[in-house]
Amino acid sequence: MAERELTTSIAVDLPAMRVSYEQGTLHESDLAGTWHAQLQVWLEDARRAGAAEPNAMVLATANADGFPSSRTVLCKGIDGRGVVFFTNYTSAKSHDLSATRYASATFPWYDLHRQATVRGIVEKVSSEDTARYWASRPRGSQLGAWASPQSSVVASREALDHALSNIKRRFADTDVVPVPPHWGGWRIRPEVVEFWQGRADRMHDRLRYKLLLDNWQVERVAP
Repeated sequence: MAERELTTSIAVDLPAMRVSYEQGTLHESDLAGTWHAQLQVWLEDARRAGAAEPNAMVLATANADGFPSSRTVLCKGIDGRGVVFFTNYTSAKSHDLSATRYASATFPWYDLHRQATVRGIVEKVSSEDTARYWASRPRGSQLGAWASPQSSVVASREALDHALSNIKRRFADTDVVPVPPHWGGWRIRPEVVEFWQGRADRMHDRLRYKLLLDNWQVERVAP
């Protein structure tokens, strides 16, 4: 009974939570010549607007049985080949990607009433690209990548801290921490990239670049 009363007392009126999207518009003439140029423009807009981690994207994957999962990762590369992020190759997301070779990722820029979504096949990035990015990471992040058995069940927080302490001792006399063999990058090679701009009365602008027979076409989608 006490639990039910507590739940009731802190309940929020979810149906009443609503925002009118009136910050901008998106017309075909606004788009850059390529999807990756347009994505970089919107990323820079988000950075200038002070968005927290404008390169954060929600990565959606599914396992071999079709069960979906999603999580936030950081985009660390954008070019004509695709969108890149780095992770542990033994993680749940990497198992999903290895099984299906397909993913979708959405960049949510809430304060700008915008989002961009890329969807397509995935591939591992080259070891050279991984090494180049690895060298730019803070030493603490490098050690953490060695210490954490990502997505595995662990006994306690203390067990994680102990693993990190062991790794720190292991590389205490090493100036350059090597890339773990189980760590690297994935690239999403988009087949579709959609740019969404919120508009009033839910009449949002949705423009997408779609790859058809090796050619990119732009089309408008109803909101």
